[in-house]
Amino acid sequence: MNRNLYTLLFHLGLPLVALRLWLRSRKAPAYAQRIGERFAIGLPPLQPGGIWVHAVSVGESIAAAPMVRALLERYPQLPVTITCMTPTGSERIRALFAHEPRVQHCYLPYDLPWAAARFLDRARPRLAVIMETELWPNHIHQCFKRKIPVALANARLSQRSARGYGRFARLTRPMLEEMSFIAVQTEAEAERFRSLGARPETVQVTGSIKFDLSVDAQLLTHAAELRHQWQLDARPVWIAASTHEGEDEMILAAHRQLLAAHADALLILVPRHPERFDGVFALCRQQGFTPVRRSAGAGVEVETQVLLGDTMGELLFLYSLADIAFVGGSLVPNGGHNLLEPAALSKPVLSGPHLFNFLDIAGMLRTSGALLEVDDAQTLAVAVQRLIELPRDAARMGAAGLAVMRGNQGALERLLDGLGRFLG
Repeated sequence: MNRNLYTLLFHLGLPLVALRLWLRSRKAPAYAQRIGERFAIGLPPLQPGGIWVHAVSVGESIAAAPMVRALLERYPQLPVTITCMTPTGSERIRALFAHEPRVQHCYLPYDLPWAAARFLDRARPRLAVIMETELWPNHIHQCFKRKIPVALANARLSQRSARGYGRFARLTRPMLEEMSFIAVQTEAEAERFRSLGARPETVQVTGSIKFDLSVDAQLLTHAAELRHQWQLDARPVWIAASTHEGEDEMILAAHRQLLAAHADALLILVPRHPERFDGVFALCRQQGFTPVRRSAGAGVEVETQVLLGDTMGELLFLYSLADIAFVGGSLVPNGGHNLLEPAALSKPVLSGPHLFNFLDIAGMLRTSGALLEVDDAQTLAVAVQRLIELPRDAARMGAAGLAVMRGNQGALERLLDGLGRFLG
């Protein structure tokens, strides 16, 4: 399949795209809004001549934030346009850069030649930066036609994804040949990109910028103050973050088992997607727990058993409130989420077995003794209870995770140096 056939199939599939938007809007009404932007119609005013950064959703937006801030500092004359594909990503971008007038935002139009052309004619960026591996052939080709360099930042490419791209070599190879810079996390991924057709001189191993996460000291102070205010200093507190459908029941089952041994234990439960907040809160009540919602502003009381993290932009803060961290998307085959956020806070990290999105990072944490993997509610409860009852083991895991973080920093600086070649 070449790009022309891909474009034809995309046009033919537009009714399915509309149906998918409608189905998603039933759970998350924001999907029914700003639809014109997805076709480059009704775009907000965009100051041209800057840097375009694409971060598909929440995780990529958070990962991109340090890079965007560094670009704003290095190039004070340039605006930055950040695009995404999801309402949650849009909300996160707006929250992260609410006080930065040089950051502008809209949805990325669908990968149709005319929509991509209309967007680029409006934004007219000097450089396009795509986070991780969100590759769109028509957007990249339209940039190439306009001599706009395209960089792939913090790029990941698993063996499974590489096989998938390889099946469409007539589409993939020309697309990668048109890219100017591919900053990958590991040498194995670099070789996969080269084998798929990327020009060797464009591929550079820079590491993962997620290791360059910095924790604001004020966040830690605020978390300590709130723990004291809520009388949590003597209570065991664990967090299950970024959970997906099918995991919450297992996590609540583990918490029920934990309460049998530690009746004062508190679970902070943070669903990954906002449209699930109400359902998970109802689930907590249905299963007989005493929950409170973070968004309600009420404090945690002695009888509170579950704090539902139903706010946006507070995940790092909620991690700071806990003693032990479980990272979701891993008890179900979703591939896991960012294990480095709790590691940066010196928390012992737990996860399920499905970590195919973070194999290298998981391997580093596992080898260092910072990560413990569990299979189900039973093993999760046992692991949390053991870390509560053996605080020295928990402290050793937390220290090991922080050491991994510090030992792998520097990727952001290498990435910025690479991008700087295209900005003068």
